[in-house]
Amino acid sequence: MSSNPSELPYASLVARGMASLRVKTAAQERLFPIDTAAWALDQHTGQITFTSDDGMVATAPAQIIGSYDTMDGIWLWSWANPSVQPLLSADARLARDYGRGHGVSELTTAELAVPEAKCWELAAAACELAGGQGVYGGLSGGTRVFVAYGALRVSKPH
Repeated sequence: MSSNPSELPYASLVARGMASLRVKTAAQERLFPIDTAAWALDQHTGQITFTSDDGMVATAPAQIIGSYDTMDGIWLWSWANPSVQPLLSADARLARDYGRGHGVSELTTAELAVPEAKCWELAAAACELAGGQGVYGGLSGGTRVFVAYGALRVSKPH
């Protein structure tokens, strides 16, 4: 099997991305409790910040992969979302380019009516293509924002 994710067939890319996310998420949770932390994303700096209940803070470079309207069941790629800064949709554009090259319409269609589980697959594929360290699916109102992130930097409260 190719070590270059862009050379994989799409089904293999998704399978590898999802498996990689499971391993990376387990490792990240030992380092920092992302799943229970408050989160904030600064589009100007391209950083996601997680703050735990005990005041620990973790930051990482971030990319918005897409968003999911939990009421309507609609996925929107960040490359098609005018509210996302272009620098923060680079990983999503990488997935779109892969989709164009491999004939994968769900990577090249701006909006998709899909179950939420499919959003994790789309985000995992984008994260795998870009070499990200993980994906966070943060709720903001009725929208789940899928954010790929790089290496976490953790600091303890003073």
